[in-house]
Amino acid sequence: MRELEHPRKAEIEYLRQVLLACDSEVTEHVKWNAPSFRFRGDDRVTFRLQPKNRVQLVFHRGVKVKDTEHFGFEDEEGLLEWVSADRAVVTFQDSHDVELKADAVARLASAWMQATSE
Repeated sequence: MRELEHPRKAEIEYLRQVLLACDSEVTEHVKWNAPSFRFRGDDRVTFRLQPKNRVQLVFHRGVKVKDTEHFGFEDEEGLLEWVSADRAVVTFQDSHDVELKADAVARLASAWMQATSE
């Protein structure tokens, strides 16, 4: 993160802290040249840093494609934009948007990690 050059770096740093605080079992590493968050050792939420005019969080079920026949997730926060049957994104346009969504993102990430680890 020290070397990251991104116009939304402050927002990225803030969201990193939100995600790390959402559950004691969340750990961070780098995936696809961006911060990624694991739950019980499996990747679950990864930043998408391109294009640089916004920040996105990708909610996924790991690296490998998984069967979606019995998969479902209720987005009680209403933030997810589904891009496939088991992958969704949350988009942040600016720092105000990050602040507005931060608490909901923490709840969403915690619920996602729990639901996708079973």
